[in-house]
Amino acid sequence: MQNQVDVFNFRQSAAVLVCALAFAAPARSADLLQIFRDARANDAAYASARAALEAGREKLPQGKALLLPTINLTGNSTYNEVDSRLRSGLTAGQWFNRPFNSNGYTLTLSQPLYRMQNWTQYEQAEFQVAQSEAVFGQASQDLILRVSQVYFDVLASQDSLATIQAQKAAIAEQLAQARRNFEVGTATITDTHEAQARFDLSTSQEIAAQNDLEFKQRALQQLIGRYPESLAKLKPKLQLSPPQPAVMETWTESAQRQNYAVRVQEAGFEIASREVKRSRAGHLPTLDVVGTYGTTSAGNSAASGIGSDQKFTTIGLQFAVPIYSGGGVNSRIREAIASQDKSRADLENSRRQAALAARQSYLGVTNGMAQVRALEQALLSSETALASNKLGYEVGVRINIDVLNSQQQVFSTQRDLSKARYDTLLNGLRLKAAAGTLSEADLEEVNRLLGSD
Repeated sequence: MQNQVDVFNFRQSAAVLVCALAFAAPARSADLLQIFRDARANDAAYASARAALEAGREKLPQGKALLLPTINLTGNSTYNEVDSRLRSGLTAGQWFNRPFNSNGYTLTLSQPLYRMQNWTQYEQAEFQVAQSEAVFGQASQDLILRVSQVYFDVLASQDSLATIQAQKAAIAEQLAQARRNFEVGTATITDTHEAQARFDLSTSQEIAAQNDLEFKQRALQQLIGRYPESLAKLKPKLQLSPPQPAVMETWTESAQRQNYAVRVQEAGFEIASREVKRSRAGHLPTLDVVGTYGTTSAGNSAASGIGSDQKFTTIGLQFAVPIYSGGGVNSRIREAIASQDKSRADLENSRRQAALAARQSYLGVTNGMAQVRALEQALLSSETALASNKLGYEVGVRINIDVLNSQQQVFSTQRDLSKARYDTLLNGLRLKAAAGTLSEADLEEVNRLLGSD
């Protein structure tokens, strides 16, 4: 029995050692910034947003084209065959066949002088570009948050697995000690059964933790197309910084002005407002300068039978007044006004959502820092309590279940502490995203907290 326990302890120690080596941060460990850059180069959602931005920027030259002249060139070449006869004269009653070929081309230029719809659509194009840029800005921030979330999810899952395995090894040691004490008669079989039950439970938790880690690793792999050999962890001695400025309302006001979702809706409202103006312009007249230049040539005319060449040039003003279009213009105006009301409501809702997100993230950072400090103190207290219970068990004033409970408290506190640190850092990034200021520089700041020292 003693040999079996020793072999079992050796295997558990080896497993913990392998786990520690696997989760260490060697020189080749990928850090948060590297993962982000890989994701920026490989993430399909970000690539889609970048292509959408390029497409959206083309709205401006398309709108500008409505204000510039249009030039069209048309040409024709026609074979003609005419049968004719005279009703009087020497050849009266005879049919004459005259085949000939006619050719020509026409160059037409049209320059809008007054088309309110075109001017309004050009203004819309400017806001459509601004909207596309805001959407891309939102996608860039979302990529930072997604990368950070997945990265810290993997670290948290690794910490959880390492904690469970360390706890399992400690329980195994306590189980072996309980068996030895029972064999020499200094403890009851109850201590052995309690330790065995905790060991079996930790085995089940280890399986679940391994499955969770596999799932989180696959999520990271999906983001960058591969899974790195290892990830850099947070430095052991970590100092978290509070939000600057440390005033919630300042962040809230910034979110209501600069949040990318708000910018998207602001541009959408401007577009909808100008759509009302453009629809109303359907009742207004239009004025264009129109000019043409062309030539025609015919081998034999149908009338005289003699070939001819002609050149012509025209220039003038073309004025048009819409009278009635079946009520379609009025219908489009009503539709545009309703869309404008919707955009106004969407804009207000986005501002409220941005303010709420800023407040929640700000509280997440400040409360998270307080929780980290409390858990750090709780860990010290739990470790002291564990040492006392182990000593008490050895001298017979504590029972095995007291030691097991103290061990579980220590490992649970360690896991909760690492999770609180990750959540606090993520809330700091979410706060800057809500305020519309999150950038790669903020990610670099968090990345400096990673390392092996």
